[in-house]
Amino acid sequence: MMMKPNDYASVMARKPEIMIKSVGIDYSKFESGSIAFDYEKMMRETGYSLDEMQKIQYSVNVGNTPILELKNITALARSCAPKGKGARIFIKDEACNPSGSFKARRAATAVYHAKKLGYKGVISATSGNYGAAVASQAAIAGLKCIIVQECYDSKGVGQPEIVEKARKCEALGAEVVQLSVGPELFYKFLLLLEETGYFNASLYTPFGIGGVETLGYEISMQFREKYGKDPDVVVCTNAGGGNLTGTARGLTKAGAHSQIVAASVSLAGLHMASDIAFNKKSFTTGHTGFGVPYSSWPDRSDVPRSAARPLRYMDRYVTIAQGSVFYMTEALASLEGLEKGPAGNTALAAAFALAQELDQDKTIIVQETEYTGAGKHIQPQLSFARDNGIEIIFGDPKDEIPGKNIIFPSHPSLLKATDIDLDHMRKSLIKTAMATYHVENPTNEDIMFLAEETKTNIEYVKAQILARS
Repeated sequence: MMMKPNDYASVMARKPEIMIKSVGIDYSKFESGSIAFDYEKMMRETGYSLDEMQKIQYSVNVGNTPILELKNITALARSCAPKGKGARIFIKDEACNPSGSFKARRAATAVYHAKKLGYKGVISATSGNYGAAVASQAAIAGLKCIIVQECYDSKGVGQPEIVEKARKCEALGAEVVQLSVGPELFYKFLLLLEETGYFNASLYTPFGIGGVETLGYEISMQFREKYGKDPDVVVCTNAGGGNLTGTARGLTKAGAHSQIVAASVSLAGLHMASDIAFNKKSFTTGHTGFGVPYSSWPDRSDVPRSAARPLRYMDRYVTIAQGSVFYMTEALASLEGLEKGPAGNTALAAAFALAQELDQDKTIIVQETEYTGAGKHIQPQLSFARDNGIEIIFGDPKDEIPGKNIIFPSHPSLLKATDIDLDHMRKSLIKTAMATYHVENPTNEDIMFLAEETKTNIEYVKAQILARS
């Protein structure tokens, strides 16, 4: 048998063929030949029903996690808020899942599907909690597991949080392939998929996103049972968009009408693919380096059409400073006796600020928490930041400059959330869609699709198209 060429250009050219074999989805079935594709059909035909997903997850001890009220954090927020303001703050404790994060929900359905289709193993490209979740579920299912991780800069220095997650993946039985920052990650990922014939347990398949729908559905059901109503606001840490997308879809299936707020750590000015910037950041996920580009153009992931499409669902998008998230991590431990990792605490820091805008009879929930561990703790992160020339001070987080300093709020009243201009992101998505598919005159189907993508209407999309001509 003739060997296929393994140079970068040849492997990338084989991407569509590799993807079909490794995911088992022919994405062309949902395409229109233009900008539009049938998103809901893709979710229906390749995913599982909500009931099926719950049964799959519950059978492997995933899901049905508790909702906890943070009474002391709420009291602190009220002490900083105008009179009568300060919503009750809750968290959904997803750290109770086997791998310690909500991503166990994604992994449970992806690994179940891989085993059902007869794959001998699963591969995922991730430096985050999803790797541990896939490894955990693969162990339960008796499948092999490889995690491909972007871990080091060109000097071979690894970010503590990413190294921590590698240890967890290995402890759960996975083989971890660690790479340096840059295009090598996706190239190596494709090569491994082709060589092993394993299933691509991507974060962005309908199985993965559908798995998070149970989280949103549970929030609504549990809230109604305990408090007689749905939460007024649901805050989701936003990176690649699957967390928010799945949660929002689950809430919709429950008939809830909660406001959906995305929250990301502000890493403005740090380029995520830059070798120099790689170890200048103190957050490896849940930050604007992923959250903004993936919201304004979802189809930049490792599948042809991402099932994570957050701009369809978010009502508001806010950023929070790095120092504010570290501060809230300490506050959660000191005031509530709960030690949690940084991703969920990003949304918690945002919720702390947003609760002060709401009346005291309102409720706001952070829809996920994550485990913490050696490399995720505040001290190793701050020590690593100092080693990379980052100044750590107390002051006003609004003065924080990512890559230069980390500013802890000198008083909790200084912890603020900053709104991102959603209109700008919507315009960017429309512009990128037209450029990517080389469409000058979108069809009516395209226009309807873009209206859904941007959570607007046909008139809005037409106005943006007209402005470009």
